[in-house]
Amino acid sequence: MLEEAVDLIRTLWEGETTSYRGDYYTVENARIYTLPDELPPIPIATDGPKTARKAGEIGDGLVAVAPDPDLIEAFEEGGGEDKLRYAEIDVCYAEDEQEAIEIAHEIWPQAALPGELLWELRTPAHFEQATEAVTEEDVAEVVVCGSDPEEHIEGIQEYVDAGFEHVADHNVGSNQAEFVEFYEEEVLPAVQ
Repeated sequence: MLEEAVDLIRTLWEGETTSYRGDYYTVENARIYTLPDELPPIPIATDGPKTARKAGEIGDGLVAVAPDPDLIEAFEEGGGEDKLRYAEIDVCYAEDEQEAIEIAHEIWPQAALPGELLWELRTPAHFEQATEAVTEEDVAEVVVCGSDPEEHIEGIQEYVDAGFEHVADHNVGSNQAEFVEFYEEEVLPAVQ
């Protein structure tokens, strides 16, 4: 399905009227009339070696949410040696660490779901049911919480050490201005 989707996108980016009948997608007389001068890359999100290998083969980059060097290795095996490597880390900035943990637990408990469960849940009701068992401690283990710049820097460094070139920090919470200021002053200067 993924391979077919990428193929269809690239076909539409040729700017011609297109009809397409695949195993998963059907398009009739579709055309993108206004294409950018430079087409955007198609990075592929992955959660394991199989999709990482496929991302290296068919994508323009890799996107992951775990600092797993095995993903980078599989991506390179698939042909991604010179392609982009993106990662996302969940953080919750608040001056008080316990407050950050409580916010992360309330807003982003799915970060602490075990194994592949996150990818299998189909509806919001399923997410609500699955996250009922997630504790604040569970969330604090996987989301960088608080205002200690060293902890935020260490979280980013794990991804850099695993082989990722671009790390996006996803701040859980509504205090985005304070988060940006904190990163600008105390975190980013240490990781650049």
